[in-house]
Amino acid sequence: MSLINKFWRHAAAGVAGVAVVLSAGVAMAEWPEKAVTVIVPWAAGGGTDATARAVAEGLQKKFGQPFNVVNRTGGGGLVGHSAIVQGAPDGYTLGVVTIESAMYEAQGLKGVTPADLTFIGRFNADAIAVNIRPDAPYSDLKGLIEAVKADPGGVAASGANRGGLSHLAWVGLLQKAGIDPVAANWVASDGSAPALQQLTSGAIAVVSTSPAEAKALVEANQAKTIAMISSERSPLYPDLPTSDEVLGIKWSPLPFRGMAGPKGLPDDVVQKVSAALKEITEDAEFKKFMTSRGFSVAYQDAPTFAATVKAAHDGLSETMKAVGLAK
Repeated sequence: MSLINKFWRHAAAGVAGVAVVLSAGVAMAEWPEKAVTVIVPWAAGGGTDATARAVAEGLQKKFGQPFNVVNRTGGGGLVGHSAIVQGAPDGYTLGVVTIESAMYEAQGLKGVTPADLTFIGRFNADAIAVNIRPDAPYSDLKGLIEAVKADPGGVAASGANRGGLSHLAWVGLLQKAGIDPVAANWVASDGSAPALQQLTSGAIAVVSTSPAEAKALVEANQAKTIAMISSERSPLYPDLPTSDEVLGIKWSPLPFRGMAGPKGLPDDVVQKVSAALKEITEDAEFKKFMTSRGFSVAYQDAPTFAATVKAAHDGLSETMKAVGLAK
């Protein structure tokens, strides 16, 4: 063999060897190799922020890299949710999404729809409950709905401003039960506390809010929680029936907190974080923390969570259109 042929043979072997080493190095690289940003669309110190930081701490322990929580507030959560959508789909920009992400499109706000996100998993969901007075002429949700059917304007309800989730949960429930939501008597309020005061005074008949908000009045026998507006029972209130069970409907606009990333997030990142999130929600210390804050632990894997958000988006959009709140 000539010297020239030997030279080219050895050169080719060397290039091939380098290629093998490089490809092996690429194959060995696994996410995460560096810090991950976790965007929270709500202010520091609130419930979403607190639960997000607990989840981030669990992910950091699991993967051995920092998971840095960054609060991006404003626009009723739109600023932070938009920041998640606009992140690079490489696994290093994740976020905590809430039910507001399913409501922006119907409100005419651009940039965030369920289709713009990759859903990873849910870790919390606390349904809105139906609360009445103990001396009401009906004792359960079925009786209440029959009373509203008989006189939609005569059964006043409250829990938030018009367009708030408590309002949409209630009028959506009526709509699913075959009652015109426009005919419903909704008394706008600044939140659950003043609404519950109106309930105890007899000014209104129904308050839709979380059972935790009504707990003190229920224990004092000044209010009665009769059902959860949900498809699934709450682990914190397992004895409360759901509206789906009682009325045979499908309506579950329950507030949620879950992990998501930009559209196109790699499958391996989704699978890893979803599995880690499941482990976190099964951890005794995490459960204790959530319970101490009054939050349930309600894990859903990526496909189930995606379906939950889409159902909320479709249902809430329909309800907002029915009551003239959609744009």
